[in-house]
Amino acid sequence: MLKNTQYLRFLIVFISFSAFSQKTTLKGSVLENYTYTPIIDVTISIKDTNLYVLTNSEGIFSFNENTTLPFGEQTLMLSKSGYISKQIPIIIDEGKTLDISGITLEKDTSQTTDLFTISLTDDELNDDFSGADNISGLLASSLDIFQRTAAFEFSASFFRIRGLDSKNSSVLINAIEMNKTFNGRPQWSNWGGINDVLRNQELSAGLTPSNYTFGGVLGSTNINIRPSEARPGSRLTYSSSNRSYTNRFMATHASGLLKNNWAYTVSVGRRWGNEGYQDATNYSANSFFASLEKQFNTKHSLNLAAIYTPNRRGKSSPNTQEVYDLKGIKYNEYWGWQNGEKRNSRIKEVNEPIFILSHYWKINNKTTLNTNIGYQFGKLSNSRLDYNGTDLVNNFPQGGGSNPSPTYYQKLPSYFERNFPDNLEYAYLALNEFQDNGQIDWNALYNANITNTANGGNAIYALYEDRVDDTQISINSILNKALNEHITLNAGLNFKSLKSENFASVLDLLGAKTYLDVDAYATTINEAQNDLQNPNKLVNEGDKFKYHYNIVSKEIGGFVQAQFSYNKVDFYTALHTKSTSYQREGLYQNGGFPDNSLGKGDRLNFFGFGLKAGLTYKLSGKHVFDINAGYVTKAPTIQNTYTNSRENHNTVPNISEEQISSVDVSYIFRSPIAKAKLTGYYTNINNANEISFYFADGIGGDNAVFVQEILQGINKKHLGLEFGVEAQVTPTIKLKGVASVGQFTYNNNPNLYLSSEPDEDAENAGFINGFKDFGKAYLKNYRLASGPQQAFSAGFEYRDPNYWWFGASANFFNNTFIDVSPLTRTSNFNTDFDGIVFNDYNETIARELLKQEQFDDYMVVNLVGGKSWKINKYYIGLFASINNVLNEIYKTGGFEQGRNANYRELRDDKALETPVFGSKYWYGRGTTYFLNLNVSF
Repeated sequence: MLKNTQYLRFLIVFISFSAFSQKTTLKGSVLENYTYTPIIDVTISIKDTNLYVLTNSEGIFSFNENTTLPFGEQTLMLSKSGYISKQIPIIIDEGKTLDISGITLEKDTSQTTDLFTISLTDDELNDDFSGADNISGLLASSLDIFQRTAAFEFSASFFRIRGLDSKNSSVLINAIEMNKTFNGRPQWSNWGGINDVLRNQELSAGLTPSNYTFGGVLGSTNINIRPSEARPGSRLTYSSSNRSYTNRFMATHASGLLKNNWAYTVSVGRRWGNEGYQDATNYSANSFFASLEKQFNTKHSLNLAAIYTPNRRGKSSPNTQEVYDLKGIKYNEYWGWQNGEKRNSRIKEVNEPIFILSHYWKINNKTTLNTNIGYQFGKLSNSRLDYNGTDLVNNFPQGGGSNPSPTYYQKLPSYFERNFPDNLEYAYLALNEFQDNGQIDWNALYNANITNTANGGNAIYALYEDRVDDTQISINSILNKALNEHITLNAGLNFKSLKSENFASVLDLLGAKTYLDVDAYATTINEAQNDLQNPNKLVNEGDKFKYHYNIVSKEIGGFVQAQFSYNKVDFYTALHTKSTSYQREGLYQNGGFPDNSLGKGDRLNFFGFGLKAGLTYKLSGKHVFDINAGYVTKAPTIQNTYTNSRENHNTVPNISEEQISSVDVSYIFRSPIAKAKLTGYYTNINNANEISFYFADGIGGDNAVFVQEILQGINKKHLGLEFGVEAQVTPTIKLKGVASVGQFTYNNNPNLYLSSEPDEDAENAGFINGFKDFGKAYLKNYRLASGPQQAFSAGFEYRDPNYWWFGASANFFNNTFIDVSPLTRTSNFNTDFDGIVFNDYNETIARELLKQEQFDDYMVVNLVGGKSWKINKYYIGLFASINNVLNEIYKTGGFEQGRNANYRELRDDKALETPVFGSKYWYGRGTTYFLNLNVSF
């Protein structure tokens, strides 16, 4: 009896212990409702409690087993920016596991993610002269608050994240890299106007890992254009703006995966306008996109995509302050009236179709292999006016036409004030002429050509284009393998081959029939020949002239990366290598370089590698710490390798790979109400090169010399802090704040060389065979011209439950600096042609002359708003924005002209009330608007 009683007691205790020891758990997963792909960083919280978790990279969430969950009927809340929030009633039973996997969230078409349809890339990135080289709004819609603000609020001020340009990031479409070999930057207009098919993106900020590429120190973006993963449906969009184009129309249809395992997406668009914000900046662009995919079975799928976005736009000029004061900030020197219409002489045209063939192989549930072939060809051209000698005296070209630019320094009042100070009538006449006219006189150019032709001559003026015809093939293969639940391996191999044909082509002889292909300002008959094999050649419209050469480039590389994920710690490490070669082939024998221009030059070989690693420590659900570090060496771009590829084979002296080292540390706070991130970063760029072209006075001779400035071995330092916070203070009101505090400087005194054609002027200036070493350029601690180095933003959004919303932001910018002239920071500045210091040199005055100009601080206020409707199966979205509501006038950048190359030249010019060769600037736009209406079904 006693034994039975003891046994019964033991059984009761055991059952009780088992009941109490059984844990209550809550877990699940969240997917996108159309593509059923996992959604990362969805906030999962239990209503009326402080309990919440975030979904991981596989869309899975799980409340920690030590979490005390409330029992009974509860409400689970799911939220993520860019998606419609959802509330789900649940019942949590004590001691049981509740698994609610497969929850879906729908993208919110009323969200500000439609901001990226503004397409900042069309007119603000990679302009030849603007220096606007910042993050694209197109590629930033789903990043954190700091990067979204940098894209949408700071971009108009040409702000660069961490002071770095876009060649430090990688942009891929279906895993094919789109960065140009010439300058390392993406050519955004190659896919402009097809925004609706570019929404499926994987973004990696900074050094963080990507499944497709090693990336750059600014990160990477892969745009997935597979139709089987596109959101099914159709979308019509109309936009109106006064920024670059004035009208835009887009139509897109995605089939989704059909019953026969085919899928397709098509999109067409047009953007157009006679004039943007600047005068005569006409715009014309068409866009075509098609992507077809066949899933043969559960393992193999094949996708063929084509992108064709031909576009033309009129460019605008940087100007001196004298010109802006006389004509206003919308003034553009590149145009003039012809037959009652504005005709711009500087037209940029991009016409480069892209084809991508992709094979997707799901080897098993843990391993995939993606192989891609990309083919791109076509042309990129920039037009301009040329003026030249047209008659031969003793078989030698004489002079040339006068400069047709309305802002040529000898046409402005400042020139007459300096050279005729005792007779200001000349300056007054120049002032009136420029204010009354001040544009290209097309009729005068035609009349000069017609008159000269009637007298047996050739065209004095011609409109031509600088052409680049590229043919490129890219091949890569990318392996992704989950070794286990904690470790993922990524690896890839890639090959890229480019043939780039470069030449000038006659567009319009402006009433004449022929044009003489010579350099009218050379000092000997042989030096004047652009092609000694065809001396004194006469060219017609459509003919090549001036220069003609090929650049052949080949790249082969690969990367391997391991990612580790655990409850408290995530970390990764990656390695990549790349071998790069360049070779120039001259098709003309230039008269200035007869022995160094024709045929194939030396093949240049570079080897680059990169190593990066990072760690994320999750102290708790609210507090996360992140650190990333990397070291990269890479080949210089073609642009910064050849000193003057149009005329010769010469390269930068002592050229070698560029080195980049970078580290960043972040603290991240996340709660259901607020999200904040504070990052400190430090980046060093060493052994970089830069090449510039300009006329220089005061380098040893009596006349100005056209030179190529070679700055070699540049070190740059970028350090700073980034902070972003957003707080959902009420169900309808969100507050946002962002700060970027940086300091971007030259970190050494690089070497400076000048090269020029070996003519009499260059020889008088001390050039030997067209080359001169100027020693060190004392640039250390000068600020880099990389846009505002400090930027701040504060704003709010109000979202009404009835699907309309409104937002405003105030953005403050400071520490914007002009791009200094390196030549004036060399020993040439204070020495005469004989190498002796000027006898009137004054160090105090010199320091003031060489002080770097800092632009005024300014604030820009922006407004945005929108409304969405659902009518039966139709979703209608309206978005509007007004930028710079207060019409703030501000400078976004500029550069010192290199013309005043020594102390006396610069002193005398700056002593004038209006310098003749003052710095040139870009101004930001005044008040602009953007309106977007779309219908989805």
